[in-house]
Amino acid sequence: MYFIDYIRRKKVMKKIGVLTSGGDSPGMNACIRAVVRTAAYYNIQTIGFIRGYEGLIDNNYIELNRSSVSGIIQRGGTILKTARSDRFKTIEGLQKAAQTILQHQLDGLVIIGGDGSFKGAIELSKYTDVKIVGCPGTIDNDLIGTDFTIGYDTAINTVVDAVDKLRDTAESHDRIFVVEVMGRDAGLIALRSAIASGAEAILVPEIKNDLDVLIQKVQAWRKDKSSKIIIVAEGDESGGAYKVAEIIKQHQPQHDVRVTILGHIQRGGNPTCMERVNASIMGYHAVKALLDNKHLVMIGIVDKKPTYTPFEKATKHIQELHPDLLQMLEILSC
Repeated sequence: MYFIDYIRRKKVMKKIGVLTSGGDSPGMNACIRAVVRTAAYYNIQTIGFIRGYEGLIDNNYIELNRSSVSGIIQRGGTILKTARSDRFKTIEGLQKAAQTILQHQLDGLVIIGGDGSFKGAIELSKYTDVKIVGCPGTIDNDLIGTDFTIGYDTAINTVVDAVDKLRDTAESHDRIFVVEVMGRDAGLIALRSAIASGAEAILVPEIKNDLDVLIQKVQAWRKDKSSKIIIVAEGDESGGAYKVAEIIKQHQPQHDVRVTILGHIQRGGNPTCMERVNASIMGYHAVKALLDNKHLVMIGIVDKKPTYTPFEKATKHIQELHPDLLQMLEILSC
């Protein structure tokens, strides 16, 4: 009887939409591909809205099928493009988006984005009864409800590759390099990439007054250290890499201090193997969740298992970084 009921629920889902919203992240295309091909397996039609919620408001869409998502799993960015929409924050914008959903007779909608995108989906649900689920697309890995977000693994690998190259020139000239990475509210990119690249120190939003500690550490560094890498999360209270470099120069004028801002390079590039697998798992389970009549939930992966977290709980987490990892970085950087 359960199997029969499950099949009946599947038949209700005839057409779904998918969009990418907020900042782009590597792996979004892999997720789109998984959504489209899983939907096709269950004879569900899929359309993709261009530029996120902006496309939903303007009814700017493309038809998606198995062949249209062929050859995109390895590509960074998003074939559907993305945007942050101020219009979607208005009643008029929400109403237009709901009208688009009604016009296409959608039974479900998959949102690939961050917590802002999920908050927008909650507001949209007040104007439509379409089932909505989400996949966490953000390089910051700062959402509750998943061990890894789409884009995080690729971003930290990009940082590690860049720092490895910087260390070559740092060692050649006995320089200190201050490298700024993304992380407006969280230092997860900074911490993981610092460990993997053998960095000597990090500055992150989660740790207050860490600049004073850094100066003491710089003064205590071994004289035979031929290179010194400091990774700064953009959201750290120190004021950014240039400010940090300036303060180090004031206290240690004998050092040659250089700054590198990695910026949006961290958002680009081909997604890693882990990224492609995780994004595919999330996209697959997003469709399965719609078939199971789930609504306003984020698909995550916790302890290697797919999970469902209500949108209202899938928010940014501002918490302490893992103390063991911090201690390990401190010990290994000596």
